[in-house]
Amino acid sequence: MKKDIHPEYKEVVFHDLSADYKFLTRSCVNTTETTEFEGATYPVFKIEVSSQSHPFYTGKNVLLDTTGRVDKFNKRYAQKN
Repeated sequence: MKKDIHPEYKEVVFHDLSADYKFLTRSCVNTTETTEFEGATYPVFKIEVSSQSHPFYTGKNVLLDTTGRVDKFNKRYAQKN
């Protein structure tokens, strides 16, 4: 391997702001902030969505009423003979 061309691969805490959930993993992400996690200090990267807050993974997926939309579209753009 060539020296000084690879990013630093380190342990980083990812903090989901919407669910207030933190998890530790290894990453090459650059960050300037740190946080305490399980008794140690790690760099932290703040994210908006994780598996703890995403509707698909939490089961709180909202089903849309598509039949009303389709009927409205067909009514608006129906071909007139």
